[in-house]
Amino acid sequence: MAGDNYTRVTEFILAGLSDNPQLQASLFLLFLSFYVINLTGNLGMIILIRIDSRLHTPMYFLLSHLSFVDMCFSSVVSPKMLTDVFAKRKAISFLGCALQQWFFGFFVAAECFLLASMAYDRYVAICNPLLYSVAMSQRLCIQLVVGPYVIGFMNTMTHTTNAFRLPFCGPNVINHFFCDMSPLLSLVCADTRLTKLVVFVVAGAVGVFSGLTILISYIYILVAIMKIHSVDGRRKAFSTCSSHLTAVSILYGTLFFIYVRPRASLSLDLNKVVSVFYTAVIPMLNPFIYSLRNKEVKDAIHRTAAKRKFCMA
Repeated sequence: MAGDNYTRVTEFILAGLSDNPQLQASLFLLFLSFYVINLTGNLGMIILIRIDSRLHTPMYFLLSHLSFVDMCFSSVVSPKMLTDVFAKRKAISFLGCALQQWFFGFFVAAECFLLASMAYDRYVAICNPLLYSVAMSQRLCIQLVVGPYVIGFMNTMTHTTNAFRLPFCGPNVINHFFCDMSPLLSLVCADTRLTKLVVFVVAGAVGVFSGLTILISYIYILVAIMKIHSVDGRRKAFSTCSSHLTAVSILYGTLFFIYVRPRASLSLDLNKVVSVFYTAVIPMLNPFIYSLRNKEVKDAIHRTAAKRKFCMA
């Protein structure tokens, strides 16, 4: 491409979700409510874990970071998506697109491995309950949090560097509501086979290793639960990891649906709908999953509300 005459792309145009004027107001209110609930729920979870001393445990330390990642992950896409709903020209600069893709890749990988860290925490809690406080030391907890961020950084540097070093010189319309990798690479005016292979291998490694960690942890957890003789004991043991298992099932089920299905079976509209689910809906759901299905969190909410009521009396 060095010797060819071409106009370098300096901005991209996002196709958005819909051009139907009748849907714009409804879409804006819907996604605004998703985003506000997401920020309120995840920030509330972080504050609750910080102020309630009974939640100062490894499990909730990891959960507070999951809430932080969910809040940031949604903030990478939602504000731009909201401002573009009524915009006739949904433009994003070349640098803005690169930054959006960078942070998107960072928080996706970080969330996958944070869920893997939480699965390991549940494995230790159920399989080695007497050694839990010793095994889950402060140093290990920090490592279980720092590790996902480091992997997220390595993942996104690989994706973003490989994608945005390529020449964009033709059409600049991204058929999506954010700078997703697949529609972005379709605009490159060069051979993208190597880049797509690198993206596939790195993203696949993130999914496989984090997924295997979760799967192996739950195999050991299931074996340990089955060895418990009392029904109440089994129920109590399973309830400690039911919230995490629900969050894992929703996220990995969605990612599997959008990235592992045969490409021919995916329509662009369906791709957008599923993308909305994992960029806006899932980060909003996680605080509710952990609050509604977790007795300790519900008790902490009641204690905090009671203290606030007492102070105001």
